[in-house]
Amino acid sequence: MKTLPQIDFVDAADAEAILTDVANRLRSGSIVPYLGPGLAGSSNPDAPMNPETLAAFFATKVALPRRAKCNVWASAQYIESNKHRSTVTALMVQAFAAPVEPMPLHHHLAALSLPLIVDAWYDSAMRTALCKHEGWGEVQGITRAGICEERWYRFYNAEGREIDRAAAQSWTTVLYKPHGSVLPARNFLISDADYVEVLTEIDIQAPIPDVVKERRSGRSFLFIGCRFNDQLLRTYARQLIKRSSGVHYTIVEPGVLSRNELRFLVEQGLTPLAIPLPRATAILLAA
Repeated sequence: MKTLPQIDFVDAADAEAILTDVANRLRSGSIVPYLGPGLAGSSNPDAPMNPETLAAFFATKVALPRRAKCNVWASAQYIESNKHRSTVTALMVQAFAAPVEPMPLHHHLAALSLPLIVDAWYDSAMRTALCKHEGWGEVQGITRAGICEERWYRFYNAEGREIDRAAAQSWTTVLYKPHGSVLPARNFLISDADYVEVLTEIDIQAPIPDVVKERRSGRSFLFIGCRFNDQLLRTYARQLIKRSSGVHYTIVEPGVLSRNELRFLVEQGLTPLAIPLPRATAILLAA
């Protein structure tokens, strides 16, 4: 019988003290926030704010085979193969048609003028918060399906216009959306086919923009609202923290972590802070 990976969760008082220190370092720019769908999950109950609910949304629109149900990437691949890529895009736009309003932490992060923010879901809450400020821009992962270009990502300014990558060097804050976003240009990495080439090349870092590689160097990451219960999500997190600082933190709920998530935390040396997300948000806002 396989045993669960052994991991030491910091007790509540120490976890809050560590997070307070992390919050101060976040303000100084030495911590990169890595936002998962859980952060804005309560903002709009109509938007699918995790892979499971997005897969369920697809299932309400298309009759899916059993093998594709409950897996968002496989669901999207089935729709793409049997309907068309345009159908996948249209359904993604429909799923995220209702705006996801920024939470207080989004606004807080936007006001800090951070060098880099990673946002690993398809909503536009972080972009909306940043729109109240100046000196930022966005880089998004893109599907290579049908574009006939050797490109992994595109750059957009605050107004949503696509621009040259050279402009990113002058941005105070870079918002990186590795899976794409509904805004400003409906870029989505969502089907298995979208990820085939990315996952083939990501170990050598080719799909990751140079400006992201530069700005993660020497910095730690703080995962907020993230789950690692899917191999694809673990792969992205692992590759994005590569060649950064060796110390990273994640806000977790110990009771819901899967065996694979526990193993991932141990393998990557992530410091798990067992603090309920509302309390963790309050600490980050107060520092």
